[in-house]
Amino acid sequence: MGTARANLAPPDAAAAGDRRPLRSRSSRWAGALAAHLIRRGVSPNAISVASVAFAGAGALGLVLARADQLPAVLVDLLYLLAIVGIQGRLVCNLLDGMVAVEGGKGGPAGGVYNDLPDRLADPILLVAAGYGTNLWLGPEVGWLAAAGALLTAYVRVLGRSIGANTYFTGPMAKQHRMAVLTAACAVGAVVAWVPLAGGLRHWVMFAALAGIAGGCGVTVVRRVRLIVRDLEANKR
Repeated sequence: MGTARANLAPPDAAAAGDRRPLRSRSSRWAGALAAHLIRRGVSPNAISVASVAFAGAGALGLVLARADQLPAVLVDLLYLLAIVGIQGRLVCNLLDGMVAVEGGKGGPAGGVYNDLPDRLADPILLVAAGYGTNLWLGPEVGWLAAAGALLTAYVRVLGRSIGANTYFTGPMAKQHRMAVLTAACAVGAVVAWVPLAGGLRHWVMFAALAGIAGGCGVTVVRRVRLIVRDLEANKR
């Protein structure tokens, strides 16, 4: 998840580098919201599951925006739904770790709830965006981006499991993928109002997905190189 914490990990272990470095974690709004959830007794696992629900809502907006003849105002509403789903997913990814670590609410099943919902949320959004382009090869590029997202996470977890450091290196780590997808929705919402050019929004999304897929490839290569470097250094 966005915090890359295991609910199993104590705060000192998380501080050692197993959490995704996020400046938003130290923001006032995040701290206040996390404190509210802790007071209400909301578990980090429930927050992790909620991230998948947000991803599903975002995917619905992306898929429904595929029709070419939609009124521009409806396109904007659908892309707004997608943006809310994408960003809601990220907020959940932030808060689950804060509730688990800072709030001391982690549990023995935290490792499962930490990673599995993310592995669902990424493909849900990226594949939906591919189908939402309504273009030839649109679904394929969506699936390719989803596969790349899963592979970046696999390499990160693989490195940690075999004794290397935990790397969240980009250029297309999760927060970057979601930023690109959000930007594509925002641009598409604007383009939908351009006379005789509203269909260009599909190409904007297609280009975003192609960029995500390519960036994931670069990310995998960079992470693998860092992991190999760590392993070779450990043998010296």
